[in-house]
Amino acid sequence: MDLSCFKAYDLRGRVPDQLNPNLAERIGRAYVETTGARKVIVGYDIRLSSPEIADALSSGLMAAGADVYDIGLCGTEHVYFATSHFGMDGGIMVTASHNPRDHNGMKMVGPESRPISSDNGLNDIRDRVPEPFEDAPRQGKYETLEVMAPYVDHLLGYIDAGSLKPLKIVVNAGNGGAGLVIDALEQHLPFEFIKVHHEPDGHFPNGVPNPILPENRAATAEAVLEHKAAMGIAWDGDFDRCFFFDETGRFIEGYYIVGLLADQFLRKTGGGKVIHDPRLTWNTLDLVKAAGGEPVESKTGHAFIKQRMRDEDAVYGGEMSAHHYFRDFAYCDSGMIPWLLVAERLCQSGQPLSSLIDARIEAYPASGEINRTIDNPPKVIQAIEEIYGAGAKAINHVDGLSVEFDDWRFNLRMSNTEPVVRLNVESRADQALMEEKTAELLNEMDRLNRA
Repeated sequence: MDLSCFKAYDLRGRVPDQLNPNLAERIGRAYVETTGARKVIVGYDIRLSSPEIADALSSGLMAAGADVYDIGLCGTEHVYFATSHFGMDGGIMVTASHNPRDHNGMKMVGPESRPISSDNGLNDIRDRVPEPFEDAPRQGKYETLEVMAPYVDHLLGYIDAGSLKPLKIVVNAGNGGAGLVIDALEQHLPFEFIKVHHEPDGHFPNGVPNPILPENRAATAEAVLEHKAAMGIAWDGDFDRCFFFDETGRFIEGYYIVGLLADQFLRKTGGGKVIHDPRLTWNTLDLVKAAGGEPVESKTGHAFIKQRMRDEDAVYGGEMSAHHYFRDFAYCDSGMIPWLLVAERLCQSGQPLSSLIDARIEAYPASGEINRTIDNPPKVIQAIEEIYGAGAKAINHVDGLSVEFDDWRFNLRMSNTEPVVRLNVESRADQALMEEKTAELLNEMDRLNRA
């Protein structure tokens, strides 16, 4: 049996050879037998194969004795929300996020929407799948559950509706599921939405929604300029990540959004802990401390960030990859809460988004993440540490290698899935230095790779 769809954090694979209804049914049975769940939320994204895979998954869950609560077509965060809000034993979202059109997958959570990944149960589920199954003495029951209304109420709880003013906002769902939520929110907000690629369509007529790819940004940027909008927002297919464009149509690096959201959230909470990843840090540290918060560094990746947030009872966590996590959202990531907070900030400050971001880019210019294919990543990273470590002010290994000097720093880390090394460089208010050090490090990596 091909179980290659099981990855470190979730399941993803081609349909039907790596994931199909037969395998999905067995995964449902294995999930129940491994976790002991009795009440499980099931939702699915807009992919053409998703309803059939979700049905088969539900059949397996029920055959193993679990009750299924079907929330239908939705985003990943609906499953997170429903699992915690309704006190379920677990939840499974059928989605392959921004993978190619012919792929599908699953994201799994346990009670309180705690992530199930390879280090806490996902491998056990995988290992159970090929073994024989017997039906449970009592079949689970099936019912549908309406989640959108309580979910929208919850979203609106993050902002002060009285402070909102009319804004024109471009929203690009990429033909994924985000448009359904925008339509549900629209009646509660004074915003005019310019809707781009709005209708859910698993054929992905405009390409698979993944705005982190530069070639996928033009439609949002052009609509912002054409309609003179205050900002643009684009989502991936299951909308657990959101991406921002300012009023000039410029794409904003996720790093600067983390700082902006941390600042906005701490203003509301009057302090608290903020979790951030180690790739780029200085802007976040600066803003969190200035707003009376306490920054806490965590290894990159949603399972690590969510666990650290629980451990620290952090109010907010952010990764530069456009994942944003909230304590009151079961410590899970949401692609809807961030843009609501940014829109609120624009209304309250009266400033354009570009001015809020420009000052931060000037204070802490950053390279953005640069990937290099390297034959022997551990060897190259070790050599870089030896070269740069001697004169460094600080070195840490929370995630890869972080090296800090007085006026610049960098993080170098390996990909979990490919022979790629990811570099991030930033400086203190010195664009030229950041660019010089970025070029120097890339040359050094190329030299070491050839050696």
